[in-house]
Amino acid sequence: MQYIDQGTALSTKNATGRRLQKKNSLFYQQAVLENEEFTQRYQKNIDELQVFKDDPYLEPHKQHFQVRNTKFFELLEQIVKVESSLKDFAKGYEKYGFLISDTGITYKEWAPGAKEVYLTGDFNNWDKMQYSLTSDSFGNWEIFLPRNDDGSYIIPHGSRVKTYIKDANNQYLFRIPAWIRTTWQNEQNKIFDGVFYNPEVKYEFKHNRPPKPRCLKIYEVHIGMAGIEPRVHTFKEFTQIVLPRVVKLGYNVIQIMAIQEHAYYGSFGYHVTNFFAVSSRFGSPDDLKELIDTAHQYGITVLMDLVHSHASSNVQDGINQWDGTDYQYFHAGSKGKHELWDSKLFDYSKWEVIRFLLSNLSWWINEYQFDGFRFDGVTSMLYVHHGNGYGFTGGYHEYFNELTDLDSLVYLMLANDLIHEINPNAITIAEDVSGYPTLCRNIKEGGIGFDYRMAMAVPDKWIKLLKEFKDDDWDMGDIAYTLTNRRYLEKCVCYAESHDQALVGDKTLSMWLFDKEIYSQMSTLQPETLVTFRGMALHKMLRLITFALGGEGYLNFMGNEFGHPEWIDFPREGNGWSYHHARRRWDLADDQLLRYSRLLQFDAEMINLEEKYPWLPSGEQYVTEKHNQMKVIIFERGSLLFVFNFHPTESYEHFKVGTKFQSDHQIVLDTDDVRFGGHSRVSPSYGQNFPIIKEEWQGRPNHIQIYLPNRSAIVFKSIE
Repeated sequence: MQYIDQGTALSTKNATGRRLQKKNSLFYQQAVLENEEFTQRYQKNIDELQVFKDDPYLEPHKQHFQVRNTKFFELLEQIVKVESSLKDFAKGYEKYGFLISDTGITYKEWAPGAKEVYLTGDFNNWDKMQYSLTSDSFGNWEIFLPRNDDGSYIIPHGSRVKTYIKDANNQYLFRIPAWIRTTWQNEQNKIFDGVFYNPEVKYEFKHNRPPKPRCLKIYEVHIGMAGIEPRVHTFKEFTQIVLPRVVKLGYNVIQIMAIQEHAYYGSFGYHVTNFFAVSSRFGSPDDLKELIDTAHQYGITVLMDLVHSHASSNVQDGINQWDGTDYQYFHAGSKGKHELWDSKLFDYSKWEVIRFLLSNLSWWINEYQFDGFRFDGVTSMLYVHHGNGYGFTGGYHEYFNELTDLDSLVYLMLANDLIHEINPNAITIAEDVSGYPTLCRNIKEGGIGFDYRMAMAVPDKWIKLLKEFKDDDWDMGDIAYTLTNRRYLEKCVCYAESHDQALVGDKTLSMWLFDKEIYSQMSTLQPETLVTFRGMALHKMLRLITFALGGEGYLNFMGNEFGHPEWIDFPREGNGWSYHHARRRWDLADDQLLRYSRLLQFDAEMINLEEKYPWLPSGEQYVTEKHNQMKVIIFERGSLLFVFNFHPTESYEHFKVGTKFQSDHQIVLDTDDVRFGGHSRVSPSYGQNFPIIKEEWQGRPNHIQIYLPNRSAIVFKSIE
């Protein structure tokens, strides 16, 4: 049987009956009204897009925007015409997978290449062909299972289920339903099974979403490694043990990794096999809901680390070759394979692929109350070369050419549009290393619609400096440039290090700084060495200058705030399936006789300093000085003045610091404070005023004079 594209077909006359009748219904009238709203919501005139008014260098590339936006509007209008709205289109989970009603269970699957489809599982003793699905002309397969005579469902809650299909190659194979919402791993053979999840008592959310945060201070977490013991930890343990730590530190957002089910734990959650299923190794769907609900109770926004850039190539447990073809959800042949990641690449031009992915977004927002997403691997989506072996210098010609993947761009625009339509306060963050212009401008202005992008050059800069340069050779101008090099009106989330920098093969910043002394010299009862002095000082300084100058949001991976040692390495054959490096040693931070506790105290006060003197929302920043010989960087951000001395040995007395502020200054944070493992070399000045001198210095109208110790940073406020 030949199957036709559902979206195209339903927008033509051969869709008849049910679709055409809507033209005479109130439903259709509502669609017309929504189309009128559509014209007000978007700017279709390319010449009127705000991005061209803000950045004249985009003007030569207007044709790119014309083609991209035309493609977006054509697809969006088709979706509205066929499905009534983008939100309705993105409720595929109400049409596919297991649908439970008062009368029974409907199971529906899109598998255009399949020749026969059956439903089997524990409920029928795995009789492969007892329950046969029927198909329509769109490649949809469906079966209805009425309730038993006693009123119970044929499939009990917790039953293992699979589909058994005759695929496009005439092979009979088991498959996990593509829209499955729960999976369990079989401990005997390690293969995953789908699970019919229908508990009698379902979790009910008790708390509303918190207001949209003024700024993002993100604590990036992985549930499985969020405990001290070398094992997989759970949602409930995180809720009870780790979440209170996050609150105490002052972070207002948690970004949770590895939520979507992934058969291989060592993939860090980035090789997704089951897109609608919560990873069962951490607990039940209700356990995750309780975690999110509790976070909301604390006023914490919850983001999900989402993977829509690719999928696991795992055929046994995932959606790859689900119906026997390699092009059901993905591009055919080599175009559908990411060689570096050994994964599959979605075909974003397909109607049902778009429905699947947009519905996935809607599912996580509506069912689990996630407040937004960090989109992983956006660079791979933006270009047909996926960023492989391709460098970007920032020239606009590198972005607006035939190497751009327009289908992916349109999907990302639809995704952002949908997310912000469902929840106007939702937050979307793009992981893009290329710097694609307008990625973080809204669609009406001419952008892709993300709220933030990750400032990925910053952590790379710190690692490069620590690995390849002596401290004397650090270039202050280069550091300041890296931290401030952001596209106009596009917000960034900055970070000194995330999970990426600590993966096996690399090390955490603290490991680079302390090296072998991290094992032997971290006790406060031991005399400080040159290595520990340097490590303690730079760990605080690098995080503070990143937080203060690097973007409009800030991120920290759990444990790195207190200098977590070593690296991250998940259980794998190469390490004997060990969990030793897949955990977080909270005990190190809680031991007041270890220097880790001092770094933890600093991080808490640094994060809360921004709460007291907000600077992240402020676009107002001014770098006063970047003196390479003295190794000094000075800048103003918000209402504060930041002074950094990276010099390994030189301290400066009576040091002049230019300032725009008009009154005397006071110290509000000192990285050298003894409470943070420092020496309090400027402690006599705590609480004292630094008189303002009404003389121009460093291009500022006034200045103060201070003592600036080596390897330290001091933050001042104006007493006005």
